[in-house]
Amino acid sequence: MSMSGNKGRLVGLARDISLQWAETKNYWRDAKSEEFDRKFMTGLSIHVGRTVMVLEQLEELLKKVRSDCE
Repeated sequence: MSMSGNKGRLVGLARDISLQWAETKNYWRDAKSEEFDRKFMTGLSIHVGRTVMVLEQLEELLKKVRSDCE
């Protein structure tokens, strides 16, 4: 799978997780729910965004390496 494919898959899965979590929060409302939200969900979009940036940088580096090797 290509880097852009991996980026798209990562973003899509993160979106799916966020949607599922939003639905789950309608039924799960206690201290553990809040802890889970703080611990895992709050930073998810930030981490995914950073990972996408790194994947884009890696993709550019791989293009350069391929070009240099030709």
